[in-house]
Parts: sequence; C-alpha cells; structure tokens
Amino acid sequence: MARTIPIQPVPAHAVSGLEFKVSPPLALYIHLPWCVQKCPYCDFNSHARAAGVPEAAYVAALIADLQAALPLIWGRPIHTIFFGGGTPSLFSAAAIDDILTAVRTLTRLQPDAEITLEANPGTVEAEKFAGFRAAGVNRLSLGIQSFNDRHLQALGRIHDAREARRASELAAQHFPTFNLDLMYGLPGQTFAEALDDVAQALAFAPPHLSCYQLTLEPNTPFAAFPPEVPDSDSCADMQDAIETRLADAGYSNYETSAFAQPGRHCQHNLNYWQFGDYLGIGAGAHSKLTLHDRVLRQMRHKHPTAYLEHAAAGRAVQEERAVPPEELAGEFMMNALRLHAGFPPDLFALRTSLPLQALLPLLKDAERDGLLELSAHTIRPSLRGRRFLNLLIERFL
Repeated sequence: MARTIPIQPVPAHAVSGLEFKVSPPLALYIHLPWCVQKCPYCDFNSHARAAGVPEAAYVAALIADLQAALPLIWGRPIHTIFFGGGTPSLFSAAAIDDILTAVRTLTRLQPDAEITLEANPGTVEAEKFAGFRAAGVNRLSLGIQSFNDRHLQALGRIHDAREARRASELAAQHFPTFNLDLMYGLPGQTFAEALDDVAQALAFAPPHLSCYQLTLEPNTPFAAFPPEVPDSDSCADMQDAIETRLADAGYSNYETSAFAQPGRHCQHNLNYWQFGDYLGIGAGAHSKLTLHDRVLRQMRHKHPTAYLEHAAAGRAVQEERAVPPEELAGEFMMNALRLHAGFPPDLFALRTSLPLQALLPLLKDAERDGLLELSAHTIRPSLRGRRFLNLLIERFL
C-alpha cells in the first residue's frame, strides 16, 4: 500500500506550511461498481456482472471501510451522500437501507442531507424506486442518455426509449427531486434529434438536467473502434441550441454540463466544484480530506475482488498522499472555474490556505485575454472562458 504521509504526526507547517482553521463542508461518496454490461463509451470503474452482485459481502465491506475512516472525519457533519457506479440501482432497497442506517449510526449525517442514487431505466431497477425512497434516498439521477431507440442501441444501453420514459415518470412520482442525464453528439445523431431528446426530457419537468457531449475516452471500445459521430461544429451547434432551449424553459446552466430549476442545484456536485471535502468508500473511490496542516487524497483498491478482501481487513485504502502546496491552486481552479457563477475571492484562501495574491498575475492575464471576469466579489469565467475552459484551467496548473 503506497503512502507518502509520515506515520508519526508532525507539527503543523513542518512539512506543508499550510494551516486550515475551518474545515470545508464534507460529503460522502459511495461507489457500487457493478452493472449488467459495460457501455462501450464508459471509462468509469465499473464491472459487468449479469449474474448478480455479492450484495451482502459488499455492504459489509462498505461499513468496515467507513468505520476505518472515522478518525479522519470524526465529529464533522456530512451534508450530502451520493451512490455512484456502476449501476447502484442493481442493489436492493434493503441493501441501500442497511448502508444508510450504518452511515446514520456512525457519522453526523445532517437531517436534511441530500442523498442521491444513480439508477438506470431498466424495468427491474425502476420497480425498486419506492423502496429506495423509503430507505432515505431523496434524489434520483437517471442515466437516460437518449429517448431514441437507435441511439440507445448505438451506445450499448440495455434500456429502450419506452423504459426511459417510464422510469422518468416513476422518478417524478417517488422523489422530491431528480436528475435526467442526456448525451448529445451521438453516433448518427442529427441536430433535430438532439433537441428532440431535450424536449422529451422537459415533458417530465425534471428539477435538474445533465447534458454533455459524448467523448471517446481512452481505453474504451469506442476509442479502439470509433463510431461516426457529428463533427465538432455540429456538436457546438447542438450545445448552443440545448443551452438556449433550457434557458427558455427556466433552467440555469450553472456548471459546464449541469442545468437546474431555481434552487434545485445538485448540492453534492456543487461541493466538489467549490473544492469541498469528500470521503469516498467503495471499490476505487477517491477521497479529498482537509486536515489541520494538509490536504489528503486517498484511493481505495480499485478492483471489486481486491476491495472486498482489503476492506474486510480494515485496509481499503490503496494509495494515500498529501497534495503538495504548489498543486493546490491548480486543483482549486480546475474545479471552481467549472461554475458559471465562479467563486468569491476569499473562498480560495479558505480551501487552499494560500494567498490569492500569488495568482493575481495569472488572473489579470486571463482577464486581459477575455477568459475571466474579475470583481471585488466574484472571479468567474467569461462566455469565452467557458467555451475554452480547458485552455483557461491550464494556465493555473
């Protein structure tokens, strides 16, 4: 197990020169790594298991993992929980209830915590929605991707358009808030078809929508055997039209690919983008935890079999390191600049323990190039900065 953190405690500032007086908000991420089959575009830590999942053993491993992590988060309230995957909805409602019961027992879970579970629209998963809600899940995120059967088949999805519509209806029926995931720039997709997917999603009045362009990620079947997808200009036209359509419908595009009705932002993801803290448990889950004198990053054992073995023995963490102070500014900006509203200047020092003044030359250069808008109250990307976000972020890395 690779570790770069000294085993014995060291005085504050002795290694990093950092000092954090206020802890950021804390979230909990829970990774459930299995799915029925692996989609050809997916580069997440997910593993096909059509014959079922080792539910009881994995729930026990998650609880053991959480117990072992308690000294790092002791006394800190948890504001949000996110079940990601894989396909978390493959697990039973009883298993989700057992996990949440353990979280409530072991931690200071806030009574009004946002608790999100990712789900796929297959009929078997959709029938569990009432059970997930009874277990305490109060926000569902549905991986619709498209309401077009031809595009769903091209993406290797296991559901069809009818199931997507039925799952959306059930999400609206059972959950106080929910998200629909859509993709555009799909193989063979036209401009009209991309807008039709948005129109069909809006028919369910989702409080939140995620709309993002299909990318051909390395080490995926789509990267090895690329499908024919719309060119970059066509995708840009789709993006502009989707943003306009959703703005007209009352949705704010508050993050690169996130759209929300007023007051319905995803609090868990906002915490990531505002460089808050999160404890990640489950196979391959990542953590970012602010201690008194350093920011600690961890990764759990990635393969489910290895994770089950090591978590049961109290050794779920495979890698752990303190983020070097010189990397913190880049990490902060890589997250915060995804938000269209940007961030207040004092948030930088709160989250990094570094003076913002050191970045002033870079900030001024980005403003001069039309990529940033600076004021006494806000640092935010301009419209040009949002369109060339990667180039903007690279300036701070």
